[in-house]
Amino acid sequence: MRIGVDVGGTNTDAVLLSGRRVLGAVKRPTSSDVSTGISDAISALIAECDIEPAAVDAIMIGTTHFTNAFVQRRNLVPVYAIRIGYPAGRGIPPFSSWPDDLRPVVCGGIAMIRGGYEFDGREISPLDEAEVSACVETAKRAGIQQIAVSGIFSQLNSAQEWRVAELISSLCPELEVSVSSELGRVGLLERENAAIMNASLRPLALQITDAFKRALRALGIRCPFYISQNDGTLMGAEHMQRYPVLTFAAGPTNSLRGAAWLTGARDAIVVDIGGTTSDIGVLAGGYPRQSTVHVDVGGVRTNFRMPDILSIGLGGGSVIREGVDKVTVGPDSVGYRLHTDALVFGGTELTASDIAVASGVAEFGDSRKVAGLGKELVARAQAAINGLLDDGIDRMKTAPGDMPMVLVGGGAVLVSTAPKGVSAMTRPEHAGVANAIGAAIGQVGGEIDRIYNITDAAAREEALADAKDQATRHAIAAGADPVTIEIINIEAVPLQYLPGGATRIVCRAIGDLAMVD
Repeated sequence: MRIGVDVGGTNTDAVLLSGRRVLGAVKRPTSSDVSTGISDAISALIAECDIEPAAVDAIMIGTTHFTNAFVQRRNLVPVYAIRIGYPAGRGIPPFSSWPDDLRPVVCGGIAMIRGGYEFDGREISPLDEAEVSACVETAKRAGIQQIAVSGIFSQLNSAQEWRVAELISSLCPELEVSVSSELGRVGLLERENAAIMNASLRPLALQITDAFKRALRALGIRCPFYISQNDGTLMGAEHMQRYPVLTFAAGPTNSLRGAAWLTGARDAIVVDIGGTTSDIGVLAGGYPRQSTVHVDVGGVRTNFRMPDILSIGLGGGSVIREGVDKVTVGPDSVGYRLHTDALVFGGTELTASDIAVASGVAEFGDSRKVAGLGKELVARAQAAINGLLDDGIDRMKTAPGDMPMVLVGGGAVLVSTAPKGVSAMTRPEHAGVANAIGAAIGQVGGEIDRIYNITDAAAREEALADAKDQATRHAIAAGADPVTIEIINIEAVPLQYLPGGATRIVCRAIGDLAMVD
């Protein structure tokens, strides 16, 4: 039996699965410290399902801790950034594009040292190991504990990055190193940002891991727990401590995976309507479609893997306002105060949930409290809600034809008819906790995104084999059972803007979770 937990901005959801059966599900308000909400949800779930804590084999958690920490500029530590590539890469120093309110918090110093590679793997210049020693001394004097290492074309050859990490560990073992080639994709500045962001969150990751362990131990749960990644797979606690940025946007990803599991859909639009926002994504082969563009997180441009998600300001708590010529929906929301502020619960705010009850598409709260709403207001509000969804779905589609849609989330009751561009709309059983189900069913994955210099057919086969091997090893390191691993996606794209045979290869491997005692 598995417990899946997903922490949202309004609610923390928990489900208990046994094979293909959902044995129970609960929703609890998300607490300010998040961990308390997780503990409350799991405790309530165990009580509702009347099981012993020892019967649980594993717990999977989708958490917003790290995204919130970065966006809100809290619980971050300073990072010393080392870029390998002087003088070729000196034009735009590290942290140059960071927001003014974030740079002073995270920037603990920068150094640009000699080294780096050309696009075909040739050295720009040999690595200057003496400069690495000087960097370590500078970081130690400043009291810095986190180092981020990035190098020019390290996606093609990461040897110099790892040599720098090795030197740092030998000179000062207490320093922790984040290596850009493990985190980001092609593009030095964005990959460097990903490594810096990761380094700034690693002490928090250790605190969060300890908090989860204490919370589960207090409930009498001794099984291992895993954390959701933003590609729909899981990672162990130790892996999360090394790579906390891989949890960014895990919540919407869990909803898409849960929708696929509940319906069997492999290619469909998924709309997850929560209390504050609606997340719209696309399933491709049963997994979330990945974003092909750079993503800003907290104002910082990055290029690590992220799901292609469109968030719009439509949720169960979205505030409805009647103007002279139109009715507006959100983007502000009463959020977790829905059960006190909405009209149907005795509050004074007109929300999207009130419109759903007044129109007869949903039944909760006290419908008498919205009986006095004018029919025209209700109709115009419904049209505004539908218009937001129509526009969002149109923006996410990449083909002209209609697509099937799966509707999930606690706010799914807001929608009663299929939006434009949708061939069939499905609202499955347990749709309200699809996010927690997505966490519970997570497999373990590994991905490689590298540039290879391919000159002939033999070199191409060798590069593809190497990419598959590296993706597989990444999956095993993250906790996958080696026997179950399969390659689910491999792409080889020649880079036309580079001479020679430079080819970008992206490979993903997925396997079942290797359960441990």
